[in-house]
Amino acid sequence: MQRLVSLVFLLAFVCVPVAARSQQPRVIVFSKTAGYRHSSIETGIALVKKIAQEQGIAVDATEDASVFNDANLRRYREVVFMSTTGDVLDSAQQSAFQRYIRGGGGYVGVHSATDTEYDWPWYGQLVAAYFKRHPAIQDARVDVRDRTFIATKCLPAVWNRRDEWYDFRAEPPADAKILLTIDEKSYQGGTMGDFHPMSWYHTFDGGRAFYTELGHTSESYSDPLYLEHLLGGILWAASR
Repeated sequence: MQRLVSLVFLLAFVCVPVAARSQQPRVIVFSKTAGYRHSSIETGIALVKKIAQEQGIAVDATEDASVFNDANLRRYREVVFMSTTGDVLDSAQQSAFQRYIRGGGGYVGVHSATDTEYDWPWYGQLVAAYFKRHPAIQDARVDVRDRTFIATKCLPAVWNRRDEWYDFRAEPPADAKILLTIDEKSYQGGTMGDFHPMSWYHTFDGGRAFYTELGHTSESYSDPLYLEHLLGGILWAASR
């Protein structure tokens, strides 16, 4: 594992600009689940902490939704929803999170962050899509559509990997910049057609939001390319 992490950091220093590394934010990783719970959550939190902290980023992790209050959120440049599911925030916590984003806060959604807060339209606009269904875990071809963005500049043009592949209720809105799509001809069970987004980013309501569908499996968090992808999204969303 130590050799793998060293490789991750080597990739990060190649791909992440020095200017981005010199102004690192403090972030909070939120992993509350009110539905299905992914076994990869704890692994994901540990690896996010490691890759972030070794670059000087302070990371807190919690499943306590009471941290969503104005005074506490003010401490953070970004909130990472790590495979959250279901209704995880009450109305007061939702209002505090809205104020946080409107004040320039950042958001990163990982995997089932799109399987979260279905009854809160504002959150749906923030994450930019809602989960619909998925077939079995399998290998597939992911096409990298933008190799200039910080979260994808180290990825190959064609990224063959194994994960759980979501269909969404609808495509992200037109303002979302699509980073990754999946080739439905390369696996069984996709139903969105020729254009099937997997990762995107956009500015929304005063803040920044990045989402990646990848990250269901625990093995994702021992993949240097995936960690580089996630780290890039974290760094971008934390920039104001």
